[in-house]
Amino acid sequence: MGLIAGLIIAALLSFPLSLLPYPFGDVLPFVGAVLFAYLGISVFVMRQGDIYAIFASLSKSNPAAASAEAGQNLAVTRTILLDTSVIIDGRIADIARTGFLPGSLLIPRFVLNELQYIADSADSLRRQRGRRGLEVLAQLQKEPTIPVRLSDIDVEGVKEVDEKLVILARQMRCPILTNDYNLNRVAELQGVVVLNINELANAVKSVLLPGETMSVRVIQEGKEQSQGVGYMDDGTMVVIEGGRDYINQEILVTVTKVLQTAAGRMIFARPEEERPNGEH
Repeated sequence: MGLIAGLIIAALLSFPLSLLPYPFGDVLPFVGAVLFAYLGISVFVMRQGDIYAIFASLSKSNPAAASAEAGQNLAVTRTILLDTSVIIDGRIADIARTGFLPGSLLIPRFVLNELQYIADSADSLRRQRGRRGLEVLAQLQKEPTIPVRLSDIDVEGVKEVDEKLVILARQMRCPILTNDYNLNRVAELQGVVVLNINELANAVKSVLLPGETMSVRVIQEGKEQSQGVGYMDDGTMVVIEGGRDYINQEILVTVTKVLQTAAGRMIFARPEEERPNGEH
């Protein structure tokens, strides 16, 4: 299409160029044809995404269908780099399966090599973590709705895997999916978009307000005297004032304070039967 458009423009200009004195009248029409053909191809190739979008919007009169098509294009064109830590973590398989990650997941060869190195470690714990990461990758590749690509792309002159990921993300202009706090900070300082699994987990935890009641099982003592500690289903810690006497029991508690920290959300509560005026 770019070639045709360029030749049409060259044909329109060839007649006035041919009226120029010799030798310009003989040479410039040919030069114009070559030049505009090259420019037409270059412009159309560089802007092919916009041109496809224009034709797609013209061919689809239904806005909903056009929006769905745009979402499919985003899923095909967007690339998300995966860090070793987020693969070992394992939650990426469930998150990707829900469809909340539009785009293709890219695992560079150096990340896969690091996973294999961890899986072959002499330390049994590291070996288990590495093998779990390889199993997660195998699950992702079996999912037909999750595009996963392994690439031999590498960064020359750099040894650290995290540094390679940051440089690669800057070159490809794509985000990094991780749960590594240090990688998160370094990438943000260099202007790289980071998708942090831990931040997502904190964002979707249940929201409780002071005064609400809930059931929680007290499993251990707290740091302060008479405190008990329990956990909600999403892993949120619940510190119960006066809960030491209820260890290994499931009781109703009233929320007194909700504290958001860098490590996550903490909830402070007291046993329901200790509410003022004997209320239950």
